[in-house]
Amino acid sequence: MSLPDGGAAPGVEGTPEALPDVAPQLRALRRRRGLTLEAAAQRAGLSPAHLSRLETGRRQPSLPMLLGLARIYGTTVSELLGETPPEREPVIRAGLMGPAEADGWSYRRAGGAGRAMQALRVNVPHGAQGDLVRVHPGEEWLYVLEGRLRLTLGETTHLLDPGDSAHFDSLTPHRIGAASRGGAELLFVHTLLQSPDPHFQEERHG
Repeated sequence: MSLPDGGAAPGVEGTPEALPDVAPQLRALRRRRGLTLEAAAQRAGLSPAHLSRLETGRRQPSLPMLLGLARIYGTTVSELLGETPPEREPVIRAGLMGPAEADGWSYRRAGGAGRAMQALRVNVPHGAQGDLVRVHPGEEWLYVLEGRLRLTLGETTHLLDPGDSAHFDSLTPHRIGAASRGGAELLFVHTLLQSPDPHFQEERHG
């Protein structure tokens, strides 16, 4: 089930300055891949009207939406945000990329662009996106740095403390949220896959 058009998180719409480069990048990458608005929207589990609003900057995508669109276009969130470096550097220096924010999460790139995997350092505030269920092809790995994380895989909920990690198939319906009031910080790695089928789904509960 797709996130309804009107289901954007509070505070995302009305703050177009949050992700200034994402709208033109979304449009340019879709056209570069030879996809119509309708075809790309179907693969992302969005309506064409919703994707059109993202491409014109009238709506801001959440981080899960950016991850899904990056998979469809065979790229990374960094490229969607216009952060592609001129070369593939094997070493990512601290402070090279400033934090980006989307739908309550903030993150920093922790891996090189244009790779088969994307690595991010993510800060998850308490209560942010904890009701989003995600389903998509690929694998995900995460490692808790600070705070306590609540990870739901299918019908089972796990509480992860600093030093705990998880590695799972992304086709398993999953939810990620901070279990501690101060939020949680984690390292997050996922594979970038393309699929002809609609494969990035979100569902809000509660």
